[in-house]
Amino acid sequence: MESNETPKKDIFDRIMSLPVLNIFEPFYKKYKEGLLYLFFGGLTFFLSIFLFWFMGEGVMHLNPIVNNTIDWVICVAFQFFTNRTWVFDGKVDNKKDFLKQAGSFTAGRLFTLVVEDGLIFIFVTLMKFPEMPVKLGATFIVIVLNYIISKLIVFKKKD
Repeated sequence: MESNETPKKDIFDRIMSLPVLNIFEPFYKKYKEGLLYLFFGGLTFFLSIFLFWFMGEGVMHLNPIVNNTIDWVICVAFQFFTNRTWVFDGKVDNKKDFLKQAGSFTAGRLFTLVVEDGLIFIFVTLMKFPEMPVKLGATFIVIVLNYIISKLIVFKKKD
């Protein structure tokens, strides 16, 4: 990109440049990645909690591990799209790099699925703790691990 070109603004940049919100624009620009990760992480969190409730205690009464795994598949698809598009600017130049990115993202999320399923198995299945508080606690642990994996491995900026 030549120095006289301005970077293309995404929808969040355009929202932050609106009157009233533009007073927050310097803060937003400085912390954009973290703020967008929190925003989309929050959306994923609520989607995950809703799905876990719906497929578990709420409506379908699935086994907690099966429930969490189905929940995971849906949420990982949502996370990949949002993280790649808005949070980490994960644009790649070719199909091979895209598949590598999708594969490393999925592998990282599989690792945190094992962590989350392990916590649910230990605390819900073995120790008989209530499902929802365990799911909430496990989800917070997974959010932190997912950010670290995404930032340092999956969407690592090439120097």
